[in-house]
Order: sequence, then structure tokens, then C-alpha cells
Amino acid sequence: MPHARRSQPQASEDTASSLAILEGRLGYRLEPALLVRALTHRSFAYENGGLPTNERLEFLGDSVLGLVVTDTLYRRHPDLAEGQLAKLRAAVVQARALAEVARELDLGAFVRLGRGEEGTGGRNKASILADTLEAVIGAVYLDQGLDAADELVHRLFDPVIERSSNLGAGLDWKTSLQELSAAEGLGVPEYVIAESGPDHEKTFTAAARVGGETYGTGTGRSKKEAEQQAAETAWRAIRAAIDGRNGTTTAGGAPVA
Repeated sequence: MPHARRSQPQASEDTASSLAILEGRLGYRLEPALLVRALTHRSFAYENGGLPTNERLEFLGDSVLGLVVTDTLYRRHPDLAEGQLAKLRAAVVQARALAEVARELDLGAFVRLGRGEEGTGGRNKASILADTLEAVIGAVYLDQGLDAADELVHRLFDPVIERSSNLGAGLDWKTSLQELSAAEGLGVPEYVIAESGPDHEKTFTAAARVGGETYGTGTGRSKKEAEQQAAETAWRAIRAAIDGRNGTTTAGGAPVA
């Protein structure tokens, strides 16, 4: 019994120390229980008696992130039509972009995962990192208000917004691939979709085929995301072949508007 009493404060101190490190990176001190919930993946919650998960905070954070990014794009690009703004926003808030931001924070080190997810590399899964980052944004919004959440999103995502603004036609890789394949007389792109995983966490894999040949594949949490990734890979492959044939290169490897 004495050993149990000594171990509990140590565990609490370790948790507090870990949270303090993350709070330092976020730039905000949050209510401890709220931050812990934001870091609690459902796999951990289920393995520990049905604890609250971060899914409601993720839902909230997704909306906060979308609002701040949409407002930013609207103000920075007064001449862009709604359709282009929508494509630009999608490029900023896609799971891959969120996961990269989360990796810069080393957010995976702080996520509370179940043993199964831990064993399959869950700390580096794009879907888990993206969802957790949205949950953390939701927690900052609840604890510190919209101004703080707005500042955090800008600090974390302004570089992503800038990069996405320079993508040009690459904002919609499926359209870019269709235009390129038509120009080259290769035919209309087709996408072959496969899915795996449980219903609540499916992973989709898409293969982009042009003229009966597979030029690229991609994965994502939705068919749309997987197709966009596959289209990007295929576009780059075809573009590289054209450039090699012509002895030219495209700056940055992406189309320019």
C-alpha cells in the first residue's frame, strides 16, 4: 500500500510536467483536465473504462480552425472567387497539412493511446495527429476564448496558408491531372478505390489510372482525399516524363497558375 501511495504522485507529476512542455509550445496554460481530454484518443478511453474522449473537442476545434482559416483567406484574397477560396481552404485544413503541423509540435508524444494503437505506430498516424490537433484547438477556444484560438491558428497555420496560396492549379490535383492528360492525349483519368479498417475509422486507397496505366496512388480518411493524393502523384509522374522528354523542369514540381 505505501508503494501505491508514492507512485500516484509521481505519475501525476510526470503528467503535469508533460502538459507543461506542451503548453509551452502552444503558448497557453490550459485547465489541466481539459487539455488531458484533448489528448485522449478513443483507444485509450475504451481500454481504461470508458473515459471521455477528445472527439467532441475535435468537432469543436475543426469548426474553429475552419472559421479562422476562412476569415484569413477571405481577407487576404479579395479577388478570388468562392470556388478558389474553397479549394485553398481545403488545402490548408486537409489531414496531411494538419498532421505536419502536429509533428512540428511533436504532438504525437503527448497523445494518450491504447495499447493497440501504440503498437501500430499510432503516434505518427496522420489521422490521429490531425484529430488531436483539432481537439487541442478546441480546448484553447473553450479555455482561453476565440482571440487566443485565432492567435494560435495563425501562428501554426500561416506558413501553411502561404504555401497553399502558391500552389496554383495544384489546389485541385484531379482537375490538374485531367487537364494534363487531355493535353497529352492520354485519355480521361480513372480512380480505383479500395478501403480498409473498421467503419468508424476507414482508410481509403486510390490508384490513378490514365490510358489503362497506373501513374500514382494515394491514401486518406475519405475517398476524395485519397483521390487527390493519387492525382497529385500521377500528375507529378506524367509531368516529370514530359519535362524529361523536353529537357525542361517545372519550378517546385507543381503547376503555376
